Amino acid sequence: MCYYALVMKADTHPTYFPQAKVVCACGNTFTVGSTKEKIEVEICSACHPFYTGGDKVLDTAGRVEKFKARLARGRSTAESRSKAAAKKSN
Repeated sequence: MCYYALVMKADTHPTYFPQAKVVCACGNTFTVGSTKEKIEVEICSACHPFYTGGDKVLDTAGRVEKFKARLARGRSTAESRSKAAAKKSN
């Protein structure tokens, strides 16, 4: 017999629920095995854009708008630089 099996304490593991219910904010529910009986999640494979192919943006702090604005500034700067280089070469 293994040494670790002899020195392990009894009843140290949490209760396992083989049919734990997962509830998503979108309304989707499914079962998994877990140490919690009920799990509430904000996003799942039924509503995540990677799996659905949709363009659902989960943004609470305006980060996406800031990124899009920064991207637009970068594009306009790159265009103006390329126009300036074209004028300079002519």
